[in-house]
Amino acid sequence: MLLSELLTAIEPLEVFGNTDKEIHGIHFDSRKIGPGDLFVAQVGTAVDGHTFIDGCVAQGAAAVVLSKREYMDKGQRTMDNGQRTMDNGQCTFVLVENTDKALGLLASKWFGEPSKALTLVGVTGTNGKTTIATLLYKLVRALGHKAGLLSTVVNYIEDEAVAATHTTPDAIELNGLLRRMVDAGCTYAFMEVSSHAIAQERIAGLDFDGALFTNLTRDHIDYHKTFDNYRDTKKRLFDGLKKNAFAVTNKDDKNGLVMTQNCKAEVKTYSTHSLADYKAQILEEGFDGMMLNINGKEVFVPLVGRFNVSNLLCIYGAAMCLGFEELEVLRVLSTLKPVNGRFETIRSSKGWTAIVDYAHTPDAVENVIQTIREILDSRKTAALKDERQKPKLITVIGCGGNRDKGKRPMMAQIAKRGSEQLILTSDNPRDEEPKDILKDMTDGLTAEELRSTLVIEDRAAAIQTACTLAQEGDVILIAGKGHEDYQIIKGVKHHFDDHEEVRKYANI
Repeated sequence: MLLSELLTAIEPLEVFGNTDKEIHGIHFDSRKIGPGDLFVAQVGTAVDGHTFIDGCVAQGAAAVVLSKREYMDKGQRTMDNGQRTMDNGQCTFVLVENTDKALGLLASKWFGEPSKALTLVGVTGTNGKTTIATLLYKLVRALGHKAGLLSTVVNYIEDEAVAATHTTPDAIELNGLLRRMVDAGCTYAFMEVSSHAIAQERIAGLDFDGALFTNLTRDHIDYHKTFDNYRDTKKRLFDGLKKNAFAVTNKDDKNGLVMTQNCKAEVKTYSTHSLADYKAQILEEGFDGMMLNINGKEVFVPLVGRFNVSNLLCIYGAAMCLGFEELEVLRVLSTLKPVNGRFETIRSSKGWTAIVDYAHTPDAVENVIQTIREILDSRKTAALKDERQKPKLITVIGCGGNRDKGKRPMMAQIAKRGSEQLILTSDNPRDEEPKDILKDMTDGLTAEELRSTLVIEDRAAAIQTACTLAQEGDVILIAGKGHEDYQIIKGVKHHFDDHEEVRKYANI
């Protein structure tokens, strides 16, 4: 593609050099630059891409997109006639206001604007994104349509799995995946949209046909600094919707209507306890699923928890906005299984049940524990007069390193309050000392609470202890990692899977 054609996707402030040249590829990683490529110099949180411009020019870059004028001026010289040109005589420099946004727009143009060929629906919020995006992808395929998925757990191009490294990929990878979806015949695509992706303009240039809001609780404050910044970043997805798009928002969340305040699209709401376009209530509930009433129609779903009622309502609402037939949608909902690591149940031959869940925020932990408690409480009978005979909840939980420290004591408090036995352990310590993370968690507990809390740094040993303590009828909640099959310790990724550890002691 000619550079001149690529540049129609953005509004350069200045261009120095020839634009009538063929571009062979686009990169923001200077190590990937080869002859004829375009380098976009992003200003990252740890590294500034502008410092690699000279190296990219030396590697044969055909053009550089940058936002810092001093790096552009450094590569210019003044001719005898007073005109400016580039010292290298080959590389074209393009000055823009924001290179993050420019990368998104250029990537979309490079791949032929694939989002415009798809019905693209984005899902944002703190919790529930993976479940909603994944089950929508499965629902649409079950209804006979080709679809793609971009999620935290795994990406899919129809039935081809593509490993996921981030909740939302970088702009080049993202548009490349969307292009592959179009080429594979997909007509729908569902994607999780993280606050980082919005803030870093990874979704710039994408044409969304719909956006879904789940909820908003404390998360990523280490990045966004304040909750208001976090909220307003999420809101940008809805602010950017076109008039003929749709937005489905959670009316039960106090930020649900805030998200759509400036939204030009058609807005629909869902709720489990107030007037809304899409409503539901639980009629019966157990660890195998729920009988629900959704907009006046009963349906059994193999998912559990009030948070999943909201998730299913969001899915139902999106399906209605996409124009699918209601009874067919409800039929498919009744067949959908939980997403990997989202309230995933493992039954022990010894009579106890383990639940592996990704809950890693205070609100998510509280929701999961509340769901388990409601089911356990419903099983208690008058015959169980001895408290020791009543089923108990054993919670195994930790917090990730290099992340928001403020939520650590909160999560310990919530887990302790809802569990008969709490075991604090390591999650993904990353570059932090596990002992320091555990100290932050135990700071949220009283001296009395600490006396009845086990602190076992080794996660495998913590899970083994929980399985050893569990008796018939008990439930073990293993929270925080869900689908993840690794632990990051001092920058090294080690294989670790909560499911595998539980099954060692479940005798199944």
